[in-house]
Amino acid sequence: MAILVLIATILLPPLGVAMKHGIGGTALLNLVLTLLGFIPGLIHGIYVNYAR
Repeated sequence: MAILVLIATILLPPLGVAMKHGIGGTALLNLVLTLLGFIPGLIHGIYVNYAR
């Protein structure tokens, strides 16, 4: 399951965050960051899923 979350986080950051944390504030913030630019969403997704 962890490898699936990692792949989803790299390809679609909001999906990866939602898979690990559920649909809530963190996933919505990641969606906004991804819409503003893919790189900020990717950085936030990796940080939220693996650095915390």
